[in-house]
Amino acid sequence: MHPTRLQAAIIEAVRNEGAVRIAALARRLAVSDETIRRQVKPLVADGLLTRTHGGIAWAAARSEPPFHRRLAERAAAKRMIGELAAERVQDGQTVMIDTGSTTAYTAEALSRRRRDLTVITNSLEIARRLVGRNGNRVFLAGGELRADLAAAVGPEAVAFLDQFRADLAILSIAAIDPEAGLMDFDLDEARIARTMLTHARARLVVADTSKFGRRAPVWVCAAGEIGTVVTEAPPPAELAARLSEAGVELLWPAG
Repeated sequence: MHPTRLQAAIIEAVRNEGAVRIAALARRLAVSDETIRRQVKPLVADGLLTRTHGGIAWAAARSEPPFHRRLAERAAAKRMIGELAAERVQDGQTVMIDTGSTTAYTAEALSRRRRDLTVITNSLEIARRLVGRNGNRVFLAGGELRADLAAAVGPEAVAFLDQFRADLAILSIAAIDPEAGLMDFDLDEARIARTMLTHARARLVVADTSKFGRRAPVWVCAAGEIGTVVTEAPPPAELAARLSEAGVELLWPAG
C-alpha cells in the first residue's frame, strides 16, 4: 500500500516510540480519535501495525533487525548479488549508494573490482569499505547518526545528497510487491532512497529473494522508477511479470 500523509505520520510516531496511544496520537496530529482509528485500520489489516489496549504498536514480525545482524543474514546470497551488481559499474563513475546490508556487500565488491569512483553515501559501512581504495573519492552525508542503520539520516543528509548528480544509484530495499512496488520499514531510509533516485541517471536495486512478495509500511517508489533489480535467483512468476511490464530488467547469476 502507499500510505497517506496521515498514515505516514502515524507510522513515524510508532517507529520512534515503539507504541503510541490513540488519544495521544490524535492530540499530536490535531485530528479526532476516530480519524486515527480509520487510518490505522488498513495498516493493521495489512499486518504492518498491531493493536494494543488503547493504542497501536509495531507488528514485531514485520520490523527489520539491526544493521549488523542483517549483514550476517543470507550473507552468501548478498555477496553474490554484490558481485553481479559491481559488473554494472564502470571505472570513474559517480555512484550514489544507500545504507543496507546488500549494498554493503556491493561496496565490498566495488572496492576490489573498480577504481576512481566518486561515491556518495549516507552509510558508514559503505564509506569504510570504499574510502582510500583504488583512487576512489567518498562523500559521506552528515545528519542524525542512527546506530540501528549505521548511517546518517534526516533533513541534513537529504540536503547534502541534493548537491550531487550521479551516473548510477545503487539502492537496497526491504520489500518488493507486485501491486505496491518498492517499500521500506523506515521512513528515514525511504527519504534517502527517494532523493538518490531523483539525482541519478540510472537506478539499480539490490535485493535477495526474501524481499519478493513482501510488504513494508513505507512506500519508496513504483517499480517503473527503477531500471534494474539484481538478485540471486529468479523471482516469483507474478512479480517477474509485473516488473517486466514496468520495463524493469531482472538480473541474477547464470546457472
